[in-house]
Amino acid sequence: MPDSEQAWAFLRDSDLITSAGEVQAAVDRLAAEIERALGKRYPLVLAVMGGAVVFAGQILPKLRFPLDFDYVHASRYGTATRGAGIEWRVRPPEIVKGRAVLVLDDILDHGETMAAIKRGLLELGAQSVHCAVLVEKRLNTKKPISADFVGLQIPDRFVFGCGMDAKGFWRNLPEIRAMKE
Repeated sequence: MPDSEQAWAFLRDSDLITSAGEVQAAVDRLAAEIERALGKRYPLVLAVMGGAVVFAGQILPKLRFPLDFDYVHASRYGTATRGAGIEWRVRPPEIVKGRAVLVLDDILDHGETMAAIKRGLLELGAQSVHCAVLVEKRLNTKKPISADFVGLQIPDRFVFGCGMDAKGFWRNLPEIRAMKE
């Protein structure tokens, strides 16, 4: 069982990547961008559990237009790293069909899971699927999907805070930190 000393050690052995103020400024900017793009469409907003819970809690009150909200819990399965199917731990609601859907997630890393979620939602009849992520890692490889709305670009490091965890620790931090290299 993890203990608080281990959690504090993770925090001490990390670097600040993005301050809480910078995170909030990014959330404010994203909310305005999303409102311009989807504010007249009465979208269904889906948070990807569990990492998106902090981001969703920050951005939803800033979206000043009617929407429906729910969540999904999904993971890719199989041994393939590309094109693997999706396993819905919590399936999207029936109201996906014919709707503009906005998927909220904490991070776009390699993009495989988000691409699978988007494909899955389109297969379930969503009219359109838009992706908003708090952070996107800058990688030297091509991703199978691009987020429509990106809050912050971050380096390719092991990050935590704002919904992202370090071995289960520190999802609750208001800033984004990275393990020291």
